[in-house]
Amino acid sequence: MNQNEPRHSKGEQEWKRSAKKAIERFPERKETFETSSSINVNRLYYPEPTEEYMKKMGFPGQYPYTRGIQPTMYRSRFWTMRQYAGFGSAAETNKRFRYLLDQGQTGLSVAFDLPTQIGYDSDDPMAEGEVGKVGVAIDTLEDMEVLLNGIPLDQVSTSMTINAPASVLLCMYIAVGEKQGVPLEKLTGTIQNDILKEYIARGTYIFPPKPSMRLITDIFAFCHENVPKFNTISISGYHIREAGSTAIQEAAFTIANGMAYVDHALEAGLDIDAFAPRLAFFFNAHNNFFEEIAKFRAARRVWAKIMKEHYGAKNAKSWKMRFHTQTGGSTLTAQQPDNNVVRVTMQALAAVLGGTQSLHTNSRDEALSLPTEESARIALRTQQIIAHESGVGDTVDPLGGSYYVEALTDEIEQGINQYLERINDLGGAVQAVEEGFMQREIHQTAYETQKQIEKEEHIIVGLNAFELEEEVNPDLMKVDAELEQAQIHETQKIRENRDQSQVDQALNALKTAAESDHTNLMPYILEAVKAYATVGEICNVLREKFGEYIG
Repeated sequence: MNQNEPRHSKGEQEWKRSAKKAIERFPERKETFETSSSINVNRLYYPEPTEEYMKKMGFPGQYPYTRGIQPTMYRSRFWTMRQYAGFGSAAETNKRFRYLLDQGQTGLSVAFDLPTQIGYDSDDPMAEGEVGKVGVAIDTLEDMEVLLNGIPLDQVSTSMTINAPASVLLCMYIAVGEKQGVPLEKLTGTIQNDILKEYIARGTYIFPPKPSMRLITDIFAFCHENVPKFNTISISGYHIREAGSTAIQEAAFTIANGMAYVDHALEAGLDIDAFAPRLAFFFNAHNNFFEEIAKFRAARRVWAKIMKEHYGAKNAKSWKMRFHTQTGGSTLTAQQPDNNVVRVTMQALAAVLGGTQSLHTNSRDEALSLPTEESARIALRTQQIIAHESGVGDTVDPLGGSYYVEALTDEIEQGINQYLERINDLGGAVQAVEEGFMQREIHQTAYETQKQIEKEEHIIVGLNAFELEEEVNPDLMKVDAELEQAQIHETQKIRENRDQSQVDQALNALKTAAESDHTNLMPYILEAVKAYATVGEICNVLREKFGEYIG
């Protein structure tokens, strides 16, 4: 039905009022939206808003948020185009950041190298051969200063894929913001900070679950008081899917982990409406186009019901599942890599039709190497073409009401809830992780999928069908082999030139604070960072107190 026809639904009137209010803050991109044939495109299409419609779908920006968390969605602002980047040194990555921003990227996303992710400095023997390979090497505050040089942190939001040492890297970011003169309340961005999925699927953990959960809630409390616009966690299904899960398992395990973080924060005495509005999520976009769209819609609905009905959150912002999406890395093929442009386009479109808040599109050559500059540009252009040329953002939730999409949404919601019941019966996500439940479920799914590929029951173009006799070797990105020694030299030079007494004092204070279970560690980590203590030195203090997790 046309949105301009008279209606009397309370939900509809509320949506119209909220849309008007949203437009006052963020005007729509055009006065009128039309197709190429001059057909008017309404803000929203919907049936008579019956009780059943309101219960299952509702209006965009309204509980249960099936149709999106904002009343006007992309009519006012497109999703944040946030390309994940990081390699080599901080200086090299800064150049790539600036290039992407110049090309129209609207947010930063930092990839850290493996040593940084597990709390080792570049000159640690454990880091040998890995410095700068899968992301940027960050050892000290000076590296973070170089990484963000010339990037105004009061104007650009930054996502950091960092988990076990998230507290350290966040403190470095805060310290750079202070050096730029940016008030803490104006810093915006997200840290991943999702340790449970590291135990399940990704493996870059340091500490055992209990102290890791303590660090996470310390970040929740500190940011609520000091950095209120920063998203304190990005509860991640992405890596669960990359490890081989189904769409339902990805959503269910992610939501179960989210509930564990909420439970732990509540046990620590935090008010749910103080921290829940800054919770964010991170999902994968795979190839089954309609299933992915339905997954996003179902996940929003399930989370909203949990936060409102199970936890009793009163603030509507606490009910909203805000999420970032990245296209599926595991779907990319090394064979015929140009085919990956098509896969990424399809996945990105699913994410947009599913209502994502921000998006990273993978580059065509990522099955082979870190992306070249050209490949990164094509990946960004993919988002820009979807945004500006396809028209999919001109009306809110254009697939809402599709018999197929709504049926899939209901089926996925049911599957999510079934898994949540099983995890609850085990004692919650932390217990399920420790017992290996989620890991076993993912491994079984991955095994079955691989068998289907090998039997050619599951066709992957260029891999097990439509192969080329001879592959063309594309130009690949290569990290300078001399970078590691250069990074080690810079880190050692900082150690030589800093005030060691100040470093020792800060690290001793952190050690003492860690002895107490009730002291927030963030202020002590921040002081250590400002004294130019290294990531490894800070993590080693915590290793000494907390121990290390052996998976």
